[in-house]
Amino acid sequence: MTIRFLTAGESHGKGTIVLIEGFPAHLPLSTEDVNLELSRRQKGYGRGGRMLIERDQVEILSGVRKGFTLGSPITLFVKNKDYDNWEKIMSPDPSNGNTGNPLQRPRPGHADLSGGLKYNHRDLRNILERASARETTVRVAAGAVAKKFLNFFNIVVQSHVTQLGNVFSKNKVSNDSKLNFLADKSPVRMLDRKAEKAAMSLIDKAKEKGDTLGGVFEVVILGVPPGLGSHVQWDRKLDGRLAQSLMSMQAIKGVEIGRGFENSSKMGSEVHDEISYKQGKGFSHLTNHAGGIEGGMSNGENIVVRVAKKPISTLRRALRSVDIETKEAIKAAYERSDVCALPAASVIGEALCAWVIADSFLEKMGGDFMDEIKQRYLQYQKHLLNY
Repeated sequence: MTIRFLTAGESHGKGTIVLIEGFPAHLPLSTEDVNLELSRRQKGYGRGGRMLIERDQVEILSGVRKGFTLGSPITLFVKNKDYDNWEKIMSPDPSNGNTGNPLQRPRPGHADLSGGLKYNHRDLRNILERASARETTVRVAAGAVAKKFLNFFNIVVQSHVTQLGNVFSKNKVSNDSKLNFLADKSPVRMLDRKAEKAAMSLIDKAKEKGDTLGGVFEVVILGVPPGLGSHVQWDRKLDGRLAQSLMSMQAIKGVEIGRGFENSSKMGSEVHDEISYKQGKGFSHLTNHAGGIEGGMSNGENIVVRVAKKPISTLRRALRSVDIETKEAIKAAYERSDVCALPAASVIGEALCAWVIADSFLEKMGGDFMDEIKQRYLQYQKHLLNY
């Protein structure tokens, strides 16, 4: 692993923080670069009241001076404005108020019960505060740094929602470079305007019923050179690294590369991407069923990843549960929540994919400062053309 990040913070604590290690020196980086991505994460039809409170803005605490990275660890902090309403309950100081009523009714589908059993907490707030998707705020911040780096090598990470509940978005774009431009115009990040209206109506119906919705989003990564990742060990395979990163997102239950599940029902002759060669342009494939990855390595085509997100676990129409103290059957606890966060999840997915691609790129090219990496990349491009 060439670069890495660690996050910290609770949903209703003072804020969330990410410590980034391994990024090269001389990468231009500003708060605006990060805030743009944080803003995209907060949008989407079906979001709850929390997004009306928060206006996520990053503070750079270390690793950047006068607009450029230093090569030392980068620390990014995003304040939780809602902490003002939770200070007595969430304060680390035992003398500052009380902890409120202990949460004893675990929510089905959430980390509440499993975490309580693992860490022996009798107040399940100690689990839900960290398990909350609020943590993805700073994952998006880390992804913004990775995106900024990748842009210097014309690698672009984009996404859109392909399915929300039982509504499917059928439209594709003729120019993949406009994917985010078009998706960001939609409240549900769909390209199909007819499906967009149906999806918003479905969200309204779920809200009326006190229910929640999930779906599928697709991440498309343009400009990735062949040879990122490796076939030689299980933990170096690019598809495995992308899947692990995306599966670490809250509520994600499935990942496929290319036409992964669809390909499983077809003949090999219908699935495998035939190879062509053109003088001056090198090797390419006639199709992209593999989603840009073969043998654990990028093959030069667009990387396409589809991700399935389950409905949010916190329902206003609470499901059946058990009180962990009395062991009596009871309705699960309700915490303020979204009806659907799929559009936001697609932005988070972009961030995680960008991080994995940046890590794999730096692993392949090497270097400690931007000009050094650029020179190595140019040399590799010459190798690809002359192979």
